[in-house]
Amino acid sequence: MRPRIDSQPGTGIRIRALRATAVNVPMQRPLQTGGGTVASVPLVLIDLECDREVIGRSYIFAYSPLLLPALGRLITTLGDDLTGAALHPLDLFQALRKRFLLAGNQGLVAMACGGIDMALWDAHARAQDLPLFACLGGQAREIPAYNSNGLGLMAVASLAQEARELAAPGFSAVKLRLGHTSVEQDRAAVLAVSEALACGVKLMCDYNQCLRPAEAIQRLRVLDELGLYWLEEPTLAADYAGNAAIRARVGTALQLGENCWGALEMKAVIDSGACDYFMADAMKIGGVSGWLQAGALADSAAIPLSSHLYPEFSAHLLSISPSAHWLEYVDWAQPVLRAPLVPTAGVITPPATPGAGLEWNAEAISRYQVAI
Repeated sequence: MRPRIDSQPGTGIRIRALRATAVNVPMQRPLQTGGGTVASVPLVLIDLECDREVIGRSYIFAYSPLLLPALGRLITTLGDDLTGAALHPLDLFQALRKRFLLAGNQGLVAMACGGIDMALWDAHARAQDLPLFACLGGQAREIPAYNSNGLGLMAVASLAQEARELAAPGFSAVKLRLGHTSVEQDRAAVLAVSEALACGVKLMCDYNQCLRPAEAIQRLRVLDELGLYWLEEPTLAADYAGNAAIRARVGTALQLGENCWGALEMKAVIDSGACDYFMADAMKIGGVSGWLQAGALADSAAIPLSSHLYPEFSAHLLSISPSAHWLEYVDWAQPVLRAPLVPTAGVITPPATPGAGLEWNAEAISRYQVAI
């Protein structure tokens, strides 16, 4: 039975409709990783129309253009069930999750629900004429950002120039993808980037889950001497025991979390001792509602909390997170945004405009739109 979503009068602003629009945006720097190639940016843009001409906006990254039609239709169908409901984001998010208890709240279901939740909270903040961070009871903070817009698996000869380009706007950290055929190639890539960066610029590295635990231990111990800030997802994200074994044998800090579906999986990762740092993906963790749980978990475990993708929402969410660490800066959605959020000297501060600050570039959307 489908959970009842409140539509009784007297409970505040109402939802009128939800629209999902799919776009496939070209990447300035196509990214090859150990887990696959990102050649374009498939996004589902969400518009939640409410009373008083309030529109909540969000977007989700679909990972593959093949998923755009299914995600778009799922979001549209779920939006139909919200029509007429009072705009209470926490209650509505729980109702959506209860609908999928038997199917499971992972994968496409979690992606759709996370995107809708972000739009609900954006509308909730806009209805109060507040920026999202203030709606959540916080204040704007300057969040250090690292540039994650390149440095994929590429020829060593090309890495130094790209590293300099990524750091040039004033970033104090950049991220390099690893997972070459051999550890010698990985080491050469790290050295090429490290030597190109100015003194004091930190280097994070990401294996995108491409190694088995035994191989990861062997490779990461070779890299230990190179002074990396963290090593991200060396083996399968769901292999908590394998990641814990790697962490026990490696000196460099491990970063996990971007593939956790909700707070329960986050808690399991932390309890297993698999990581030093945690990175939450705003969509996968459960939108703003899920992030509130993630922030509390990270704080209680005294573990630094970083963001994965979605810099526009993440800047607000990290501002209200007690153990806020780093914001991953990607410009992937910028072509469809009217006023993109851009770091200043490697720091991002959430804007004081209502909601999360998303406004669409209609001309670009029409250019990149795909059918769903």
